[in-house]
Amino acid sequence: MDKKVTFEKIAKKAYEKRSFNGAWLYAEKGEIVSKGALGFCDPNNLQPITENTIFQLASVSKQFTATAVMLLMRQGLLSKDDKITKFFPELTAYEGVTIRHLLTHTGGVPDYFDDADWFIDLWKKENRVPSNREIPRFLCETKLKPRFAPGEDFSYSNTGYNLLAEIVERLSGVPFEIFLQKNVFEPAGMNNTHCCHVRRDGVPFENYARATVYEDGKFVADVDSEDDRDVIAFDGLNGDDYVYTNIFDMLAWDKALREEKVLTREEQKIMYTPGKLNDGKDICYDEDDGASYGFGWAVVHDPKFGLIVSHSGGMPGVYTWFERFIDADRTLVMMFSREPSDMRAGQGAWDGFRAIAHDNEPKPIITIEDITLADPDKSKWESFCGKYEHPEKSDFIIDEVFMKDGELYANAIDDDGDELSFRLYPIGENEFGRKGGFLKLTFGDGFLSFGDFTCKKL
Repeated sequence: MDKKVTFEKIAKKAYEKRSFNGAWLYAEKGEIVSKGALGFCDPNNLQPITENTIFQLASVSKQFTATAVMLLMRQGLLSKDDKITKFFPELTAYEGVTIRHLLTHTGGVPDYFDDADWFIDLWKKENRVPSNREIPRFLCETKLKPRFAPGEDFSYSNTGYNLLAEIVERLSGVPFEIFLQKNVFEPAGMNNTHCCHVRRDGVPFENYARATVYEDGKFVADVDSEDDRDVIAFDGLNGDDYVYTNIFDMLAWDKALREEKVLTREEQKIMYTPGKLNDGKDICYDEDDGASYGFGWAVVHDPKFGLIVSHSGGMPGVYTWFERFIDADRTLVMMFSREPSDMRAGQGAWDGFRAIAHDNEPKPIITIEDITLADPDKSKWESFCGKYEHPEKSDFIIDEVFMKDGELYANAIDDDGDELSFRLYPIGENEFGRKGGFLKLTFGDGFLSFGDFTCKKL
């Protein structure tokens, strides 16, 4: 397999299907094997993306927060076993939660998305974006209960990383953004990387890829979206997101880690060690990949490649991936700045890039149209229409099925409680799919099934 050609082929195919917009870089032993960029920085397709374009990292940023914590540990300013009530005595509901728990998402600290309205209300009522220093106030005022006792389980918490950033700021005496700039990005040679807040303060980059969502059949900036403009309300936070960079600086970060320019090899080993729960078991972060979680990194011990650490990132219109093969000396960077118009094609590009990095042939890029029946039998479609019962414990609900312009559609409710409508594409006998996801609906006599749920027609 010619990896350079194959990367380019996958990107081009997905781009042609309006489902790839971004940049990638893949290197082996520090040498670039493939790199490229396709698409546009803006929803109106006026400014092309280049290989130097700056992207929002989303949760890939967490490794830099963990790095900052490690640097303060080196200075003796804090310990992994320090309780967070040492820094936030008002957080009595989280007594026993330690720095280690926050780093590994095992403290039971709820995620701020559990009560995002607190930030949205503050933004709308006071016409300001809440800052990261208000995170303790958020936890106190919302009275969100811990999800479990410290160390009992794993539950991904952006809020935990907000608290870590606030601790770094308090102990270092400088803004978190400045701490990262002076102690991480500059020593690593990441000259185009900044922690900043583009929605709150404006865009400091000329070549910046705006987060763009796919809405009502067209691409719009997240801040102009009917569903997603509330991202502004979170733009004052730190620690979980809001590092901006490009593909070359992420390769420089990989090199800096290998050369111990920021963290020693021993410090990195601590970060790449799977966290443990109270019962002694390794954290299960991603069952499909067999990944555990260390300090800001997903951790996999692969039988072929050895130790691999990685992290993904996602926000409306933002999809990122950074993967480092520690033993095999490979690096994969993916930065996408648009939602795909077809989720199958977008996921195909993502999976295809990862497959190539792991020496596997990627699967073809397909859309829902590619697998839709050419001449479906519509005689029973009217009988599928109507309201359906809402299953308990489902984060996606099909509320109603109806006909429109001779095609079948569904009204649904997603895990955020938002209502959405979409067309159903026939992909088999009584089986349907959609563009915006991989959900398969199967209709029977007075019921429909999807996932693990079977819902009666009302």
